[in-house]
Amino acid sequence: MLLDEDPATLIHQCATNFNIAPDRSALSRISTSQTHLSAFRSHHLGDQKATLQKLSRQLSSLQSQHSLTTSAHNPAAHAAEILRLDTQKFRVAKHVSDLEIEEERLEAELEMLRAQAEELDAQGVEGGERVGMSEEDAVVLKLKVYRSLGIDIDADPVSGAYNKAVIRNAAKGDVHVVNIDPKFSRFFYAKYFWDTL
Repeated sequence: MLLDEDPATLIHQCATNFNIAPDRSALSRISTSQTHLSAFRSHHLGDQKATLQKLSRQLSSLQSQHSLTTSAHNPAAHAAEILRLDTQKFRVAKHVSDLEIEEERLEAELEMLRAQAEELDAQGVEGGERVGMSEEDAVVLKLKVYRSLGIDIDADPVSGAYNKAVIRNAAKGDVHVVNIDPKFSRFFYAKYFWDTL
């Protein structure tokens, strides 16, 4: 025999002297960690694939929408519409400016007419200073207006009330005598006078 001791004993002693138990434990831990890591990577890879598919579907939808929008868009028509709207905007702005100028002119004219009306009102009918017109002056003024129209008003000598009107129409050569009755309104007599004239 070449060896003095049994080979199995030598191998057993050799294995005992090397103390491989911690190495085997480390290998077991590494194998378990590798299994967990592989499972985690597979799960993570599945999630990433699902997200990629979802994003691919969204990209496809957006590309189709973009294609539809691009095909429907007409640059020449868009430019023509922008030009038309710009022209209309400038036209409206000019019209508004003209109206503002006209408004200012009319306001100035209105103020001038108001001042003239106040001045004429202050002067009165006869053109003098109007301090207060008496009732008699008002009656005289009305009688002058009636006479200028061809209407003479006669007063009742007893009561002093005006109860008769003589209407002369020179164009027709007619003369109408109207007795004024208080039971009829002024509007009735005004219409009758105008119709007779």
